[in-house]
Amino acid sequence: MNETHAHDAIASGRTALGIEFGSTRIKVCLVDAENPATVFAVGSHDWENQFVDRLWTYSLEAVWEGVQDAYRNLVADADRRYGIRPATFGAIGVSGMMHGYLAFDAEENQLVPFRTWRNTNTASAAAELTEKFGVNIPLRWSIAHLHQAVVDNEPHVSQLNFFTTLAGYVHWKLTGRKVIGVGDASGMVPIDPATRDYDATIVGLYNELVAGKSIPPLAHLLPTVLPAGAAAGNLTADGAALLDPTGLLKPGVPFCPPEGDAGTGMVATNAVAPRTGNVSAGTSIFAMVVLENPLTNVHHEIDLVTTPAGDPVAMVHCNNGASELAAWVSLFARFAEASGSTVDSDSVYETLFREALDGEADAGGLLAYNHLAGEPIVGLSEGRPLFVRTPDSRFTLANVMRAQLYGVFGTLALGMQILADEGAELDQMFAHGGMFRTAGVAQRFLAVALNAPVSVAETASEGGPWGMAVLAAYLRHADTLLDDYLTDHVFAGATLHATTPDPAEVVGFARYLERYRSGLDVERAAVESLV
Repeated sequence: MNETHAHDAIASGRTALGIEFGSTRIKVCLVDAENPATVFAVGSHDWENQFVDRLWTYSLEAVWEGVQDAYRNLVADADRRYGIRPATFGAIGVSGMMHGYLAFDAEENQLVPFRTWRNTNTASAAAELTEKFGVNIPLRWSIAHLHQAVVDNEPHVSQLNFFTTLAGYVHWKLTGRKVIGVGDASGMVPIDPATRDYDATIVGLYNELVAGKSIPPLAHLLPTVLPAGAAAGNLTADGAALLDPTGLLKPGVPFCPPEGDAGTGMVATNAVAPRTGNVSAGTSIFAMVVLENPLTNVHHEIDLVTTPAGDPVAMVHCNNGASELAAWVSLFARFAEASGSTVDSDSVYETLFREALDGEADAGGLLAYNHLAGEPIVGLSEGRPLFVRTPDSRFTLANVMRAQLYGVFGTLALGMQILADEGAELDQMFAHGGMFRTAGVAQRFLAVALNAPVSVAETASEGGPWGMAVLAAYLRHADTLLDDYLTDHVFAGATLHATTPDPAEVVGFARYLERYRSGLDVERAAVESLV
């Protein structure tokens, strides 16, 4: 990269900034607005959700402390690399974990703690809405959280004036605009593919359902939906101070619509066209398949959402991703430290991942369940991570690590089988997330789990914040279709690493998955017995 070009682009604001609130990290990514494949600087902040009163939450204080720290780290990174601290940007975009429930009254006071996508207390509301609407309403969707509060007669419902997602909330506070990208909106209330707005029929059905309750009409409570490329407001003076308390950042920067992490994952992998798909692996793991034709049946395992442009997408979302795998890696890292070895975290991951390649195709009879939280796809209201084996299993480090990696993809594979049975076809499947940084390992096992070729781009480990920065840069190119912009402008020179599943390993994973399915009764017993 030409350092003079980078310095001048940052100084003049020819940049795009992506901010993403992930489950365990808040990340910011600064790119060249005219060549978004070029990353100028990054910053991050680690954070964790809290389990308070049996609900998963993050405090709003943690939101702002975290994003300020991540932004401060990005500014320091730009200063270290190019000797300049950015005071403005060409565009900004905010992304966050989809779904959940952030509720406010007319005076903009938060009514209840943020209820994240991870909560599974909404089963009765989701079931009632699914029956009423005739479309699947997952437990984590915002409308399910709202309706559960109505069903439970929570006092705050009568004061409710507005509810939104995490990305929608942060965008609102930075710009003053209560808007949301269509992809993120599709995890609040179902979207009509024709209008690319909330489904008016479903909004009407919900108003009928809660008639007589002390709650305003649903349309009044929701943020306004915008497609990718639409102008979504500008950074206010108050917003600039929230993001950068030093006062260096100037107001006035244009914003693109806030999006969910599913949408940024699609953008980061160039998977927004029909018959493409992607898998995003983090605290949760989910697969997105852009549909060529609508599904014929309603499945509780399959969500219907959209791309950031509003095209229909089938989503298999698993609440539990790589967190349990990370716990096992941390265990081995501590062993290395206790034995006197100095090994950084990335090296521990790489060593253990490489070891998994020597494991047996079916993981030697071992089983790993990664369920830290409830998992609706397999009917678990709560999670109990388990490692299970029979006396005659082959208990080796290679098999242990292969079982852990298989376990990350286990529930996802069950959901994807349903989608395959529906006839949804894929030409390309892409993967992104930190666990794909060790080349050829997690990617290989994912290809085996899906029995489909999987590609990883060089930007895969950047993931969502980079995808959000690309959406911010797209503001200048909104006269071009998003698919064309990504293919012809962003990914034109991208390097893809493709893996084709090994037939013998496909058979081995199928044996693993059959044991995994059978052993779910053990998981259910653990939830009932271990409180």
